[in-house]
Amino acid sequence: MSRSKLRVGIAGLGRMGKRHAVNFHQLTARAHVVAACTPDEEERKWAAEHLEGVKIYRDYDEMLNEELDAVVVASITAVHAEQAIKAINKGYHVLCEKPLSIDIEIAQSVVDAYEKSLQTHPSQKVMCGFSRRFDASYREAHARIANNEFGLPIIFRSQTADLYDSSGFFVEYAKTSGGIFVDCSIHDIDLMLWFFGEDTKIKSLQSVGVTAVHPDLQASNDRDNALATVEFEGGKIAALYCSRMMAAGQEDITELICERGMVKVNSQPRKNHVEIHDSLGARRQLPQHYYERFREAFVTEAHEFTECCLENTTPPITLQSSVKAVAIGQALQRSMISGEKIFFDERSVKN
Repeated sequence: MSRSKLRVGIAGLGRMGKRHAVNFHQLTARAHVVAACTPDEEERKWAAEHLEGVKIYRDYDEMLNEELDAVVVASITAVHAEQAIKAINKGYHVLCEKPLSIDIEIAQSVVDAYEKSLQTHPSQKVMCGFSRRFDASYREAHARIANNEFGLPIIFRSQTADLYDSSGFFVEYAKTSGGIFVDCSIHDIDLMLWFFGEDTKIKSLQSVGVTAVHPDLQASNDRDNALATVEFEGGKIAALYCSRMMAAGQEDITELICERGMVKVNSQPRKNHVEIHDSLGARRQLPQHYYERFREAFVTEAHEFTECCLENTTPPITLQSSVKAVAIGQALQRSMISGEKIFFDERSVKN
């Protein structure tokens, strides 16, 4: 018999951790957030005010001693894998924010720990949170293509373009983010694998980038704008664009060109359905950040993760696919820095 409520612990209460905490605590009927942890004093104060009835810990290991069913890992990327593995080894279900790690071997170690844990916890669920897979528009596009309405998808074009940040956040964040492709483009890479098939084999990839408005990124060997092409076995191609300097707001757009048609998602980004007509012309506002555009997708993600844990159903995203996304992001980062095309074979990546 399935449990009526999933007892959840939240690891990390930064910007993303707060969102997960609220979504599971207030908006997911079958989830019960019983504990949360953060080493940051201000974040603990926020939790005491906004997470009524939830035990707040400074130490992650102490929180794991609570009576939990699942842990949501929303800490800084550097500890994603370590915290996920500790929760896996305790037998807990795990939802880990993307990416599992910026290092492919560390990301794979999460999969290895999970596969070992399944021997004693066969109903355990571990998933990396790629929020666009839970967005209603992306899901409709994927369903239509999966139903062969337009024939095989041949060309995939996708972008993540963030609002220009003048605060210096991106420059500081780049020191530990893994670079623009591992961070900014990771959702587009995941979508590419989802639409083309997680087992589709890559032949080669290459990328270029520029530092246009954040010159301090050079110290981290990163860029604020980049382009990539990915060639697949079987004649499919992907084009990726990522930017950290958009003036109007968040512009995340995806197109799939198929044998008998084209599917576009968010080709005309908008905050809502309001249009302004005045002496400056006609215009619409854009979402100002990623969460404003994909808030409902995160709520759906929390709901579906909870349901798959309670009802022992298959998670909507495979963990191995999340590792492959990191491998592709790393390879694109290397290509951008080296200027070289990278070729794949079945066993390894070579350049």
